[in-house]
Amino acid sequence: MDQLSLFQLALIVVLCLGACTGHAALFVVSLNWWYSLPIHRSLLSLLKQLHVLAALAGPALFWLAFGLRLDNALLFSSPGLWHTVLAGYLYICLAVGLIVFPSVTLWRLVRRRPAALLSNHTRMVDVAERLGYRPIGRGKHRLMARLPGNQVFRVDFAERTFCLPQLPPAWDGLSILHLSDLHLCGTPDLVFYQQVMGLCRDWEPDLVAITGDIVDSDMHHRWIVPALGRLRWKEAAFAGLGSHDSWHEPMLVRRRLRRLQIRVLGNSWAEIKVRGERLAVIGHEGPWFLPEPDLSGCPQGVFRLCLSHTPDHIRWAQQHGIDLMLAGHNHGGQIRFPLIGSVFVPSRYSRRYDCGSFHEPPTLLHVSRGLAGKEPVRYNCRPEVTKIVLRRRAL
Repeated sequence: MDQLSLFQLALIVVLCLGACTGHAALFVVSLNWWYSLPIHRSLLSLLKQLHVLAALAGPALFWLAFGLRLDNALLFSSPGLWHTVLAGYLYICLAVGLIVFPSVTLWRLVRRRPAALLSNHTRMVDVAERLGYRPIGRGKHRLMARLPGNQVFRVDFAERTFCLPQLPPAWDGLSILHLSDLHLCGTPDLVFYQQVMGLCRDWEPDLVAITGDIVDSDMHHRWIVPALGRLRWKEAAFAGLGSHDSWHEPMLVRRRLRRLQIRVLGNSWAEIKVRGERLAVIGHEGPWFLPEPDLSGCPQGVFRLCLSHTPDHIRWAQQHGIDLMLAGHNHGGQIRFPLIGSVFVPSRYSRRYDCGSFHEPPTLLHVSRGLAGKEPVRYNCRPEVTKIVLRRRAL
């Protein structure tokens, strides 16, 4: 190999890093998209393995084709159709790795919180410390809960206040407890959920909204009543099911929730009176349960609250005049890297709606990080339960 100047060496290093980053990002986005679809879990597991292998194979493929001389590849100077096609793909990877990915990451770092969010106060409770031991339980992936630095038992109790001018005057100060993604499967143990639900009672919410993935095992439906049975509310409680519920006897999940007087919406809507005012509560369990909600008979001019397991229905919510949409599913990515943030997010929008609040008029969307997950791993992304307080105007 010819003697390389310092500039050439630096350029090659940047090109190599950019190409590998772009290649990995493309396969992560692809995997996120596949996980947003109603595909059988065994096929999803296979797709995940194939994506991981392909992402890892990229650097080796570039090395075998071009060695260190990526500058030759960019000039299409390598002979043969195969090298030309691979060079074209290399251009795409470089564009993603050096332009798109850094730009999106920078935009996420500097974007402002929605103006509708008036306040955000969080109290972290270490449930393991509170109990005096780690409630690991006997789940299939329980060993993951022992990983050093894992935050799976450190729960954020977040209180977020939103300003919604269209709110009826009687609802000023209305509170909603938003729970999502319990993933009852043995780890964490039942006592973990009982502790969290007991602390939620102190909030005394007007409404309770549960946005899916309640169970993640055929054996743990029996935990629904002793866990969620500790909840209390003033007006009403609603729930919708999620992707993992669809794999584990969903009718049994619905039946256990109804025993607790929690109204399971399915893909439908209901109208109730809250403080003397009409409220339309809409459930959207798609794409795992079909058909999607028919709102042709839903009253106009009434505040619309939607419980959707996935935030991917945000465009649907906008089109149907949803005022407030609550969602989960994405877990905040479960592992969030410094500066970069989330990576694996099972959404067609990838990490755009990984967690937090998003105001896309006329809809205000709140995405919970969820309370657990099939794999009990949390780094820089603690579990979350949220008390949402609605105001007509800033105080």
